[in-house]
Amino acid sequence: MEHILFLTGHLARPSLQRVLSRIEPAPFTWEVRDLGLQVAGLMTADMIRRRVTLPVSGVDRIILPGRCRGDMEALSQHFGIAVQRGPEELKDLPLFFNRAASPITLDEYEVAIFAEIVDAPRLGVAEILARAARLRADGADVIDLGCLPETKFGHLAESIQALKAAGFRVSVDSVDPAELLCGGRAGADYLLSLNLDTLWVADEVSSVPVLIPRVPADEASLHEAVERMQREGREFLADPILEPIPFGFATSLVRYHRLRERLPEAPIMMGVGNLTELTEADTSGINALLFGICAELDVAAVLTTQVSNHARRAVKEADWARRIMHAARRHQTLPKGMSDALMTVHAKRPFLDTPEEIGATAAQVRDPNFRVQVSACGLHVYNRDGLRTGQGAFELWPQLGLEDDAAHAFYMGVELAHAEIAHKLGKRYVQDQPLDWGCAVERRAEDADGWCAQGPTLARRKTTEEPFK
Repeated sequence: MEHILFLTGHLARPSLQRVLSRIEPAPFTWEVRDLGLQVAGLMTADMIRRRVTLPVSGVDRIILPGRCRGDMEALSQHFGIAVQRGPEELKDLPLFFNRAASPITLDEYEVAIFAEIVDAPRLGVAEILARAARLRADGADVIDLGCLPETKFGHLAESIQALKAAGFRVSVDSVDPAELLCGGRAGADYLLSLNLDTLWVADEVSSVPVLIPRVPADEASLHEAVERMQREGREFLADPILEPIPFGFATSLVRYHRLRERLPEAPIMMGVGNLTELTEADTSGINALLFGICAELDVAAVLTTQVSNHARRAVKEADWARRIMHAARRHQTLPKGMSDALMTVHAKRPFLDTPEEIGATAAQVRDPNFRVQVSACGLHVYNRDGLRTGQGAFELWPQLGLEDDAAHAFYMGVELAHAEIAHKLGKRYVQDQPLDWGCAVERRAEDADGWCAQGPTLARRKTTEEPFK
């Protein structure tokens, strides 16, 4: 059985031992070694080289706190065994080992994302190209140029040609056959949307048509259009039209299901904007549900928009949703434990520590620096002078005695505000770290291997108890 050495600091050692002892059945044996520092988050690769003597006998792998900085590959070569960062929070160790045992990657997906630029006629070619680049960066596969009723799009052909020259796949979305013809002749890859009455446009161009019923309830007209394309051996996408709540949403889902049963191999498109744009709710959850439906129905493409302010991340959310739901379907597992990207408001495990555990840690602190932690009961602030608890920043502020220390007061104000938000929403809080908003907010990638502080580790820093603290 593999034997793992866990490196940590004074404050975290009891908690780490407690967490490891509760992993059952543990697929490894373990030991914990205190490197002689109080906060394990200050651990660096250079320190580990100095404080862990060679050879490390009887150990198959070394696991470090998740925020330890330094080159793991160099450490592995130095010790002659694998050296690896663990999770950033020690209480995530059970999940860390479960994922390592059965990893599921999110590299694959099947649903193509059509991202519509709804006001394309009002934008110049350069603006369209810039918008398309942002949409592609968020995950779009096809840039959809949305035409507007009674609005001239004189630069439609030029826009398509510029997008194609820049390497984009392009679709044109219009109810005007003349615009669809123009788009097809300019090289558009797809035309949205043709019904049985306008299907003649598809005979004039090589673009792939997206077929819709004459009206949403007229399933027969959609089936007839599909069957015609099949007889002619033409590519197509079929869209039964997803309607908004409460104007036929459930009925339209039934139509998608009937189409899939009638035509098991037909490529289907679903336009999700009627839900994401017209429902005032967080779109990350709406996208998760809709892409779960798409996975079950084997939908080939989704058309989405980013018009309403609350839907401004729809493409990025769609990209995450299609990957998660594809993985769930492929591995026949629930869409859980793969990624927190769509959990933008809440956290699955927000409060890792109990008030009793925080109190035990606080009792060990001998320096004046404040630590801030959050439990289900509220906010906890402690240093050598004691532990304070409360529900928010304004309640705790008078207990800190920082009236004459502006810099420290500002820092603690920011941290307590973050902690209060985390407590109220049910998010995970870690001192000195930004709150995690999933895919809603970009987090700057940090190269943990590329930076390693030099010199002694006794420099004082205001910080929380870190992982393996």
